Amino acid sequence: MGKTTKRERLLVIGGDAAGMSAASQARRRRGADELEILVVERGHHASYSACGIPYYVGGVVDDLGKLVARTPAEFRDRDIDLRLRNEAVEIDPAGGRVRVRDVDGGGERWEHYDHLMIATGAEPVRPRLPGADAEGVHGVQILDDGVAIRRAVGEAGARRAVVVGGGYIGLEMAEAMVMRGLEVSLVDLAEQPMRTLDPDMGALVADALRGVGVKLYLGEPVEGFDTSPDGRVAAVRTGSRTLPADLVVLGLGVRPATALAEAAGIEVGSAGGIVTDRRMRTRTERVWAAGDCVQTRHLVSGLPVAIPLGTHANKQGRVAGINLGGGYATFPGVVGTAVSKICDVEVARTGLNEREAAAAGFETLSVTVRSTTRAGYHPGATEMRTKLVVERRSGRLLGGQIVGEANAAKRVDGLAIALWNGMTAEEMTGLDLGYAPPFSPVWDPVLIAARKAADAVEADMRAHPG
Repeated sequence: MGKTTKRERLLVIGGDAAGMSAASQARRRRGADELEILVVERGHHASYSACGIPYYVGGVVDDLGKLVARTPAEFRDRDIDLRLRNEAVEIDPAGGRVRVRDVDGGGERWEHYDHLMIATGAEPVRPRLPGADAEGVHGVQILDDGVAIRRAVGEAGARRAVVVGGGYIGLEMAEAMVMRGLEVSLVDLAEQPMRTLDPDMGALVADALRGVGVKLYLGEPVEGFDTSPDGRVAAVRTGSRTLPADLVVLGLGVRPATALAEAAGIEVGSAGGIVTDRRMRTRTERVWAAGDCVQTRHLVSGLPVAIPLGTHANKQGRVAGINLGGGYATFPGVVGTAVSKICDVEVARTGLNEREAAAAGFETLSVTVRSTTRAGYHPGATEMRTKLVVERRSGRLLGGQIVGEANAAKRVDGLAIALWNGMTAEEMTGLDLGYAPPFSPVWDPVLIAARKAADAVEADMRAHPG
């Protein structure tokens, strides 16, 4: 008589990129007779593109369903039990169980696990200021947030919007509301938007925002949010002015959502995310984690970082799922590549900016070049600027930034590959990049910047020999 194998249970907390990638990969490797998979997700949607929220708000994407990769029914067809509006409220590692609350029904129950996958994502940074929790003040993280903001713009008829914070999501939401015809103001404590860029490149982004009608109030701290008698937000107060608002969007960034893990004694690191190894295992037995709630290693600085991007979340979830399914996979780290678009202007960065490089202990040289996205004589050629940050003496590429119009930003991928492979500026000058007038000048902007950086390293060596 054959020996029976106990069916194990994988419990996943969080039903977006990392969680559903892990569940799907584990299912591919282990059938339902070996592994039961339960996913609990507190929101109304799962397996969706959070990066698409600004485009849904702006009306570029009209059908919300297009942002959803797979429905709960499709996952159930794959023997993955996905339960929406179910929120994990407590983890008991010693007992191998999670307390789950029915968000709509209100009841609670304990769910056991043999393996636990934490994919709680990130949460918008909400300032501790008067009125910050008022109705009409929106963070942007889950699809429900996008639905609420679009409803405020459409059904509620908001006319004046204030964006607080000049990071990626803040700028993309500013663009979305400009596209919907709102009067948009943006307030940021920094002197330039996009602090992931160096100030000189951020100034180009500021010019682009002003060019589409966004009013910028830079270098101004927000002191509070005024409310109307019915409790709705009515204005944003800074140190210098009061800005009337029917709608406020918080673009102050996000932080890893780790409260549930911390309360259970699961280690959280210096970058604010759950600590895992390369296979996405936490230091708590039978507990795994992936996505925006974890921290990882920056491959240029060597430091721990928490960078919330869907690309990382999907890769980390895939790695965890392969390992949970009995395979072997690792996640090596990141170089911090990101792209964005604000109306007609494309913005990209990878690696370290000057401030980050200095904080990591590097001495740097920087170069910025102007070029065109296509051959200058070809219709549609537009200006772009490429900035490279390299290490003194060695010339090793540490980071790059690009600001330009159509067909500029994706050139950052070449810089990311060079970073991944530890290339120097001199080595980059020999890259065999594609050329045809509709796509590039005969000297691609990346090659021009690399040549200028290599020359700067050589000149520095001559000026400071030894």
